[in-house]
Amino acid sequence: MKILVPVKRVVDHNVKVRVKSDGSGVDLDNVKMSINPFDEIAVEEAVRLKEAGSASEVVVVSLGGKGCQETLRTALAVGADRAIHIDAEDGVEPLAVSKCLKQVVSREDPELVIMGKQAIDDDCNQTGQMLSALLGWSQGTFASELKLNGDKATVTREIDGGLETLELAMPAVITCDLRLNEPRYASLPNIMKAKRKPMEQIPVSELGVDITPRIQPVKFAAPAPRSGGMKVADVAELVEKLRSEARVL
Repeated sequence: MKILVPVKRVVDHNVKVRVKSDGSGVDLDNVKMSINPFDEIAVEEAVRLKEAGSASEVVVVSLGGKGCQETLRTALAVGADRAIHIDAEDGVEPLAVSKCLKQVVSREDPELVIMGKQAIDDDCNQTGQMLSALLGWSQGTFASELKLNGDKATVTREIDGGLETLELAMPAVITCDLRLNEPRYASLPNIMKAKRKPMEQIPVSELGVDITPRIQPVKFAAPAPRSGGMKVADVAELVEKLRSEARVL
């Protein structure tokens, strides 16, 4: 079984994001970039399935500029077998990404797509669901546990009321939650080996997908700084403050 894992290059989760002074976007100059944490979990799960004998090949794919190749090399160092870089401008919207991934799925013919539930830069949480709809495949979102049994996949997912277990017919699209696994660190020998693993580059124009943005950002702004708290003497004063100052009652 072949597993396809889409990964995204994002600002490292330890970096405090800064907005440009003119409000035109996020300042990315000299900012550390890394693989999206949820996608990192997806890569780890795919590699574990391969190590368990449930998969024969793990292919990672990323869409964006040249910097995505570094992200793909990281996934290769963790244990993926080969990579596909769809060369396009950064910031492609989720629907266009899903359409591009559909074309890659048609070329690669995997039985399972595992990906992060969302990216930490835009928090859209859309690509996996859109890809499932475009392919007409089963989907299991927010997976905290995944088991494969022949042509079936059992997914445990977290919901408001607790846990929900689904049995999906393969092929399927699975999106990963944080508690699915703990990603491993890439060792130095594996980082060196990753440089020799194959990476295919595909111009986005070759896929025949229109990636023209449908949303035009007007302005970016940092959240307003938090104001200090206050103490109240009793419930009556609290209610009055909520009504007159916070205006939530």
